[in-house]
Amino acid sequence: MRHALKLGVLLLSLASGDVAAEPIVFGQTLPYSGPTSGWSAIGKVQAAYFKMINATGGVRGRQLQQLSLDDAYTPSKTVEQTRRLVESDKVLFMFGSLGDTNQAAVQKYLNSKKVPQIFIFAGGTRWNDPEHFPWTMQWPPTFKTEALLYAKYIQQSHPNARIAVLYQNSDFGKDYLKGLEAGLGAAAGRMIVARASYEPTSPTIDSEMATLASSKATVFFNATTPKFAAQAIRKAAELNWRPTQVLALPSASIQTVLEPAGLDHSVGIISSTYMKDVQDPQWASDAGLKKYLDFMSRYMPGANAADVFNVSGYLAAQALVHVLQECGDDLSRENVMKQATSISNLELDMLLPGIRLNNSTNNYSPIGQLRMMRFDGTSWKLFGEVLAK
Repeated sequence: MRHALKLGVLLLSLASGDVAAEPIVFGQTLPYSGPTSGWSAIGKVQAAYFKMINATGGVRGRQLQQLSLDDAYTPSKTVEQTRRLVESDKVLFMFGSLGDTNQAAVQKYLNSKKVPQIFIFAGGTRWNDPEHFPWTMQWPPTFKTEALLYAKYIQQSHPNARIAVLYQNSDFGKDYLKGLEAGLGAAAGRMIVARASYEPTSPTIDSEMATLASSKATVFFNATTPKFAAQAIRKAAELNWRPTQVLALPSASIQTVLEPAGLDHSVGIISSTYMKDVQDPQWASDAGLKKYLDFMSRYMPGANAADVFNVSGYLAAQALVHVLQECGDDLSRENVMKQATSISNLELDMLLPGIRLNNSTNNYSPIGQLRMMRFDGTSWKLFGEVLAK
């Protein structure tokens, strides 16, 4: 009798249409282990954000289910985990995965399967290539856009600079170097006096830093991932080498990079951003910041709201929810990709004023604006105007 009652309730629900819609299942790979595990904060904050969305009804009545797997920042592991997500877990799309080399390892596979590879945390120029890879798009500004900005800053503020560059021997680091060289133009041969690369698996970059310091360069471009960025800043201080330091945006985290390096060693470092700094008092009464802080206190108690990886993960999660809302009832892979690549003047809580998301079928990159910032020992201070690519 009890089973018959349950069946009757189910049939009544089916007749009335009162059945929970299928969840939207999507995949992600991030380094939850290994030397770049600091970036895993991105996936953790996104999981919390989607939990909040689900608690308020989801997206058009559908719950969001993010399957985030550890790839240890190892391309072979990225391939293994991505195939598992697509072929076993049957995800609708891949979202917010990280690493240029890692994502390059699965780009052809995902495009051949016509699985959207959206808002990936990788800044290479290869991610904005709709002609050859129509199913792939990035989240952050391209490394080239960022490096062009630094080149402009160096030429204006340090026209006689001798530049030393430390970069990762991967697409990540090489794109920064190429962007800097392109930005400096004919002056690159004169201004860049030393280059040193390191492998992602290297234990330290001490020898590379010693080589760069011996060049007596007056500007140091630190185009590295968080672990090595902190090592480089600290090593420069130990070597008593005190150039103007320019730090790549993916490593511009006070908590993950500057604090381990030593805040006293980090004063004066230059970087760029498209996000509000939680610790900057100018945003104290900002509505977007208040909304973000309320979310963090409710859904990620104990986490550091000021960590730039939490902020960037939150922003990408907000953008994804916007895309899924725009999809309406058409949750085909084709429509997900269409909506992800047709964003117009989208404002998000933690974007700097004047910076909005825009892309199109001809230009997939959604963030094309940045502002320069300088670390004062406590927080990042913005300077200059919003600059567009």
